[in-house]
Amino acid sequence: MQQELMWGLPVILYLFLAGVGAGALTVSASIFLRGGDVARGLHVDTARYGAFLAPVPIMIGCGLLVFELGSFETGHWFKWLNLYKVINLSPMSIGTWLLTVTVVVSVVYAYTFLRDAPGLPKEKRYALRRKLSWLAVPLGIATAVYTGILLGAMPSRPFWNSPIVALLFLVSALSTGIAGTLLFRTLFHSPTPDPETGKNFARSGYLLTAADLLLIGFELMIIFLFIMYAHLTIGSVKEAVSVILIGGDLAPLFWLGVVVIGLLIPALVELIYIAPKLLYHRDFSVPRGVEVVVPAVILVGGFMLRYVVVVAGQITGPVGI
Repeated sequence: MQQELMWGLPVILYLFLAGVGAGALTVSASIFLRGGDVARGLHVDTARYGAFLAPVPIMIGCGLLVFELGSFETGHWFKWLNLYKVINLSPMSIGTWLLTVTVVVSVVYAYTFLRDAPGLPKEKRYALRRKLSWLAVPLGIATAVYTGILLGAMPSRPFWNSPIVALLFLVSALSTGIAGTLLFRTLFHSPTPDPETGKNFARSGYLLTAADLLLIGFELMIIFLFIMYAHLTIGSVKEAVSVILIGGDLAPLFWLGVVVIGLLIPALVELIYIAPKLLYHRDFSVPRGVEVVVPAVILVGGFMLRYVVVVAGQITGPVGI
């Protein structure tokens, strides 16, 4: 096995942070479009938290990627601008423009949620926000998928060379985006005496938590398909995936850190609070401590997933093409 790691923590953090930001952008725009206009919308406040969160991790992740390109080591501070000079269908070229457009849209989209946005009257603010929401959903999904395609575009790395990796990163990005939004709104939301606003806030929490539970279920299914795909493939792919199976170098981190702690335990806790609402139409209520811990654990699990995938792809490759 080749143990030298060319891609380290900056790339892993980029994949994780870009996924969180893309997921938060998609979730915010989706929940805003579902909730109606700003005056009577059910989910506007929650959409606002997702909008404010989304551009920050994407920009930090892009900064880490620029750092990984070596600009700061060589002293060529604007070396990364060379990515804009070549326009073709390569993953790097597409990703450069996709991330740039996503960052711009996410920043302007967040700006429309400022209660008194300078230079943007209330009527225009809502109209612009709605238009940007329709752009934000496909851009967020595309950015989340791209983080997986970036790895899958390397056929010499058998662990990454699977179409399922992009799907896994997409579902994980949406889940961590929901988790980040829930955590952000829990930490910064100020309770209001208005009972209707409080009900709307609880409805948004239930909607996001239920959606996250479904996404975790999909993520577990995709992991199963990823492993089955490898076992049905002869040669290097099957051998590469063995690194996360029982006895493999990364098996404890994958099964305990990603699957059990990052997915199964949060899903079980979410189900405990969703079931009364879903089955008996009771009020959805989650203790503040749970609202902080569960999303935080999901975010940690999302990071560990990227860590395992990036490291596994490097210690099991390359192979001849």
